[in-house]
Amino acid sequence: MTRICVFPGDGIGPEVVREALSVLRTVEEVSGTRRFETEEELLGGASYDAHGVPMTERALSLARSSDAILLGAVGGPKWDQLPFEVRPERGLLELRKTFGLFANLRPAKVYGPLVDASPLRRELVEGIDLLVVRELTGGIYFGEPRGVRMIDGVETGCNTEVYARPEIERVARVAFELGRKRTGRVTSVDKANVLETSVLWRKVVTEVGEREFPDVALSHMLVDNCAMQLVRSPRQFDVIVTTNLFGDILTDEASMVTGSIGMLPSASLGGKVGLYEPIHGSAPDIAGKGLANPLAMILSVAMMLNYSFDMTEEAALIENAVGKALADGYRTGDIYREGPGIRRVGTSEIGDKVRRILLDTT
Repeated sequence: MTRICVFPGDGIGPEVVREALSVLRTVEEVSGTRRFETEEELLGGASYDAHGVPMTERALSLARSSDAILLGAVGGPKWDQLPFEVRPERGLLELRKTFGLFANLRPAKVYGPLVDASPLRRELVEGIDLLVVRELTGGIYFGEPRGVRMIDGVETGCNTEVYARPEIERVARVAFELGRKRTGRVTSVDKANVLETSVLWRKVVTEVGEREFPDVALSHMLVDNCAMQLVRSPRQFDVIVTTNLFGDILTDEASMVTGSIGMLPSASLGGKVGLYEPIHGSAPDIAGKGLANPLAMILSVAMMLNYSFDMTEEAALIENAVGKALADGYRTGDIYREGPGIRRVGTSEIGDKVRRILLDTT
């Protein structure tokens, strides 16, 4: 029996996780190849409200004993005034650190029926299928020293960007391996004209490429230019590898290029246990109203089947079912545009549609 730790989290997290788990059960039914045991625990703001910490030892123990982790979303304005060390996001950062999840894979794909949901012109976005590999456990989010303190009588905030050669090498290898399986192209994004960490980043990525992946074409791009190019000509990209901070920003930009942040899943890999979550936040303004788009969470389950369990056929079934649901005109509010055959539906309705399509494949 394969064991999955489930953290529904905050806001819309429990709603989208519920639909994703129902899809997973449907995959069990139609494939008959593997059974999944799931167990839920609190994380983030929900954990703080119940226990005073963003993640308990019990929750961490459950994650350690599992084969994969599914996470809905954490955080929200309700907890913004908490001390930094107990904010909901600290639970997620602790998971990344504990399990060595140094490589965050964030695909940005435009489904044909959603081309017109993008704020960009159809001819720019049609056919986009790129993958950002974001370094996840280093850089400015983890560097020391950090904090807010008085320096010479002036309140001063400090964060430190730090990267060591082994950190860069391992995430570069992930990007090159994925690039080799796709179109044979990798773009490394940095700020080498200003930052010493980026000078080292560019040097190490180049060396790994030349030494271990001579068959993969490598190009370098400054992050400000990359941000512009994602809007100007997004189809030029296949695999992008970049730092923690730059990856965080660029993937949110890529999500809007594709039409909605509610469509994009992610996988965080590196250790024995992978973590899978949508890249969107907890959206507390629509929580509990049945309006959330669960497709990013459902596609995160597909990534889990693919990367943690080598169930590529089952992952493809989910991805195809999502595409078919969109082709049949099902839209949650974030991707809704009026048109012939287009139906505005809620969270459970589009989840039900994906499940029915999966059942019809047998």
